Amino acid sequence: MLLVKSGGASAVADWQAAFREFAPHLDVRWWDDPAVDPAAVRYVLVWDPEAGRLARLPNLRVIFGSGAGVDFIVRDPDVPDLPIVRCVPPEATQRMGEFVCWSVLSLLKDARRMAIGQARATWDYFEMPFNAAEKTVGIMGLGAMGTRSAEMLRGLGIPVVAWSRTRKSVEGVTCFAGEAEREAFLARCDVLVCLLPSSPETQGIIAAPLLAGLPRGAGLVNVGRGAQQKLEDVLAAL
Repeated sequence: MLLVKSGGASAVADWQAAFREFAPHLDVRWWDDPAVDPAAVRYVLVWDPEAGRLARLPNLRVIFGSGAGVDFIVRDPDVPDLPIVRCVPPEATQRMGEFVCWSVLSLLKDARRMAIGQARATWDYFEMPFNAAEKTVGIMGLGAMGTRSAEMLRGLGIPVVAWSRTRKSVEGVTCFAGEAEREAFLARCDVLVCLLPSSPETQGIIAAPLLAGLPRGAGLVNVGRGAQQKLEDVLAAL
C-alpha cells in the first residue's frame, strides 16, 4: 500500500490514475483514510508529514518525497531510518532557475528603484555603471536546483562560482567545497544566492560572520530555508 499526502485529498484520484498506469499492483490511498491499517503501508508519498506520523507505520520500507528537497521530512526527530527518494521534476528546477535569474537581474539592474519610481509616478533615467556580465554570482548549494540555476545564469553570460559541502562539478562554474574554501568563495560573490537545504548544519548559516565575507555592496538572494530565521534576526538588527 502507498499512502499519499502530497497535493491534498483532492489530488488522490490523479495519483491513483497515474499509478494504475505504471504500478497497477499498488493500492494507493489517502494519507488520512481512516480505513487504512498502518501495518499494511509499505510506501508513502509526502512533502510535510506530521512529526511522529511516519514512525507509526511499522512496515514502512521507502519514503518518497514529492519535491527536490526533503527538509520537511528529515526535520521530524522520529523519522525512521529508511531510504528517502527525492522527486526532481524538470519543471521545478526550471522554475527555480527562472526565479534565481530574475532575482539576480533585479539586484544588478536596480529593479527596486524602478518599482518605487513607478509607485510614485516619478520617472528618472538612470543606467547602472556595469553590465551584469561584469559581476559574479555565487551559489551556495549545488543540488538539482542550484545546478540548474548556475546553468541558466551562465546562459545569460553571467560568471558563476559555487560552494557546496562536498566537491561538485558544473561546466563553466568555478566550484568550491567545504569550510576551508568558503572564505575564498564568498570573496568572489557580487551576488550571493543561498540554495542550501534546511539541516542542523545549515541552520542560521546566513548570519553576520558569513555576510562579512562578501565584498562591500554585495547582494543576497536567500532561497534556501536553512538560514531563514537567522537572516530575519540579522535584518531586524540593522
